[in-house]
This record gives sequence, C-alpha cells and structure tokens, in this order.
Amino acid sequence: MFEIGKDIYRFGGRVAKHRDTERVRLNVVYSVIGVLFVLFIAKTLYYGVLGTNRSGKADVAGNWEITRADIEDRNGVKLAKNVISTKIQLVSKRVENPDAVALLVHEIFPYKYSVNQVLDWIQRGKYVVLKEHATDAEIAAFQDALRAAKREARQQKKSEHKLMGLETVSEQVRRYPKHNLFAHAVGFVGKEGVGLDGAERIFDSYLRENTDPLRLSLDARIQEQFHTRLTEAMNTYHAKAATGMLMNARTGEMLAMVSLPDYDPERVSAYPVANRIFKPMRDVLEMGSVFKIFNTAIAYENNIGGRYYVAKPYILRTKSGRYVHTFHDSQKMKQDFMTVDEVMVHSCNVGSVQIAEKFPDGAQAEFFHRLHLDEKLDLEFGKTEKSIFPKKWRITDIASASFGHTVAVTPMHLFLGVNAVTNGGIYINPTIKKRDVGRIVGERVLDEKISAKLRANMVRVVEETSGKLARINGIKIGGKTGTAEKRDSAGVSDRRRNVTTFVGIFPADAPQYIIMVNLDEPQGVAESGGWRTASQNSVPTVGKILDGILPLLFE
Repeated sequence: MFEIGKDIYRFGGRVAKHRDTERVRLNVVYSVIGVLFVLFIAKTLYYGVLGTNRSGKADVAGNWEITRADIEDRNGVKLAKNVISTKIQLVSKRVENPDAVALLVHEIFPYKYSVNQVLDWIQRGKYVVLKEHATDAEIAAFQDALRAAKREARQQKKSEHKLMGLETVSEQVRRYPKHNLFAHAVGFVGKEGVGLDGAERIFDSYLRENTDPLRLSLDARIQEQFHTRLTEAMNTYHAKAATGMLMNARTGEMLAMVSLPDYDPERVSAYPVANRIFKPMRDVLEMGSVFKIFNTAIAYENNIGGRYYVAKPYILRTKSGRYVHTFHDSQKMKQDFMTVDEVMVHSCNVGSVQIAEKFPDGAQAEFFHRLHLDEKLDLEFGKTEKSIFPKKWRITDIASASFGHTVAVTPMHLFLGVNAVTNGGIYINPTIKKRDVGRIVGERVLDEKISAKLRANMVRVVEETSGKLARINGIKIGGKTGTAEKRDSAGVSDRRRNVTTFVGIFPADAPQYIIMVNLDEPQGVAESGGWRTASQNSVPTVGKILDGILPLLFE
C-alpha cells in the first residue's frame, strides 16, 4: 500500500510538475491513505491480542482463559466448571428509536415480550436481560433478526443506529452439573467468582490460581445413592431433616456427604437460607445409644466386668445412699442379668448406668476428650460447632452420658469417634481430597484388641438385635443404633421429637468403610410399624444404601 502511495506521488509530480495545487491534493490523499493503514494495523493487533466481546479473555486460538479451576469427583466427573454464558440484553438508555426496538424484541421473543411492555421499559430507562444463558441457536436467531432489521433500515435509508440498545454480552459463569447432589460438599461462588461455601470456599485460593482440576475424594455414584435413599426416608418417615456419610475407615477419604434439605448452587437465592446449613457439622444433638460403644470401651480399658441386674429400673444413689435418679429402659429386657457385652448388644440403659458407676474418677471425661468429642473440630473442610458437655461431671451426668444423653455433639464428632474405636484404634482426620495410596498417619486412641471386641459386639447388634434391617448378604456388617429425645427450649426432653442414628462398619472383621445415617424427628408411620426408633427408620435406610453402593465399592 505504501508503494501505491509513492507511485501516485511520483506520477503526480511528473504530470503536474508546476501545479502546486495538484501536488498539495495528492499529498493529502497520500497522507489519508497512510493514516487509514496505520489505524487498520492498530485495530487488527488490538483484536488479535485482546479479542472481541465474545473472546475478551481468549488466547490467539480463540480459547477462553479459564479464571477458576474445575472441581471433579474421584473418578473425574465434573462437579463445578466455568463456562461461557451469553445473555441478550436491552439497554434502554442507548435506544434511539423505541418503536423499532420494541417491535424487533417482540419479533424475536413473540411469546415472551409484548411491544407495549418493551416500550414501557424503554420509557423508564430500564436495563433488562431478555434472555439469560442463551443457547447458540438463540444467539444465532437473535443476530439474524438484528441483521435483517439493519438491512431493512438501510434499504429504507434509515439509520441503523436507531436499533442501538439491543446487544449480546458474554461472560464466564460457574456451573454445577450435579446441582443439588453436591450442594454442601462443593458449595458455590458469589457474583465476584469468590468461593462462599463448601470446597469452593475452603480451596478458593487453589481454584483461582490453578488450571488443573481439584480432585475430590467424593464419588458421584455413591453420593447419588445416599441422596436418593435419604430423600425417600425423609418422605416416608416425614422427617424434618436427614444426613448421611460414608468414609474410608483407613484413609479418612469421604466418599459421600449428604445433608437434607439442600439447595441448587446455581440458584442459591431460590432456597431458604436454612437449607445451606451442613447438618453433619452444625447440628449439636444428643445421640443416644450409639454412645454405648464408648461406654463399653471404657469398661474394657478399666477391666470392668461382671453381670448386671436389668429386669427393673435402676435407682441411682450417692455413696452415702441419697437418692439421685431412677433410670429406665424403653422396653423390658428379655433377660434379667447381662454382661458388659450384652448390655451393649441389647442396648440396655439400666446396665450402662451400672457399668458407668464403676468407672474410675475422670475416666469417662478423659475418654471423650481423647476422641475429641468435647471440642470444636477444625477439619480440612471446615469447623464443627462446639459440643455441649457438663462443666462439672456429677454422678447423674456420668450415668446419662453412658447411653448418649446429657452430652451433645455433631454427627461428625460421633462419626469420627466411632471410626477411631472400631478401625483398630486410630483416630484419623477426614478429607474430601483424593488421597494417594500410602501410609496414613493417625493418632492411636484405643488398644487394637479392645477395638476388635467392640466390632464383635457391633456384629451381634446387626445379626441379633436392633440392626437386623441393615444386613446385606455376602458381607459382614457391624453397627449400633441410637434413639434420643430432643429437648425443648426449657431443656425438657420431648418424647414426640426424636433423633435416630445408625452407625455401621464393614467388612466388620477389618473395617474398610464406615457409614452413618441420621434422621431428625422421624414420625411413626405404617412402614415403621408406628415406631419412631432408629431400628425402624435409620437402620433400613442404611440397608437400602448399602444394597446400592456395595457393587460400586467392591467392583
């Protein structure tokens, strides 16, 4: 182009050597061409480096520069991902010809917006998103309609600018392909792309600074089984809430974490704020007879044996003989005397209290502390609420705590405590990040032989007593049930409002997994024979979950 300009200049010089006016004109033409060429080069470079509106953060190949890493489950299933989203919008302040714009909007969206509605928006100067997350087909249809309208405007010798105010804008948005399924575990981001809950918040720095996906320990297939069965349980037993967890008992990898009710991370504002509460770490509850596992462990540690009379309610007295309290069982025991093992297997409150009476001073509180039951847990994926424990242990507190009353913990406290005393005696901190196979470091909290004895009792619970509905052919399962009464605002137990729990381990001889289901205020229904106890709601729920996940765990 520069050579053409020079030819014009030279040609003009030869023909009009003495014509100064012609030379000036040619110089102007040459200068204009030069300026236009420079502008063309500059604009080409600008778009090549920075991109157009649709590729504002793209590389030279047109690929978007992702501003937040993906989140995946342990098998690579996408749980969170940034995608390009285009919206079609109306910017009323830019509109020059309201009638033309309103008519065009109606033509593009004939069943959604009327001409008068659009004219009203324009008159009020409103900014309106006509279509959020438009598909490629919708964008193409919009652009075709806009081009046709501009073409018609040119044919009628009208200004195309009169159609200004209609445009498409593209941006990166966070998408959660599994929606409610991983709501609490994965969490969500705010408008500025900052993680506000779950893994999005805990690992926010990594997600913003890296392009490689964050690989979680959770398994989408197993999570779906939990979510489906817990939803069914809530509906069947008319429960207020439900939680479920599955963890690798050796590595601490969480394979499933479900808290109901939940929410869709893509539509957080459409759900009650209460749905965002992750109940396994936020609910502080009396957990009932699952605590008999701990009571039995303390008895084993202190060589407490003997047989206990359980045929009648037990009257607790001080050493001086003063009456303190009378303890009952919810139903009559089938035998008059029980050993320590049998008290746990048959979940006898009266026997548990008598065993706890023999504990050395401070033994129970020390054991609970050893399992971190009495403190706020600071885990990789967040902090739990603080447990409720007596400031000063009275004889009634020790007796009540022997069967899971007086003390209140989160489901996560109980889950990790049971895992520690049944996996061989090692307390392992959980993780939601996929761990490589290797040596897992934990804290020894119980002798391995005592752990084995506890597992044997838990197998008997599933084979003989309250855990029968959790049995699955082909695998030995151990477990323990717990049914506790919730307290009202005055601290009085309400028999009509229960919390039911079942914690299971499998394979029981050498536990590889621990499972837990907790139902909040289930009702007595036909399916449970009118009962509200864990054996009739939480236990069968675990049985159904196990039936669905065992083929996945041992495939």
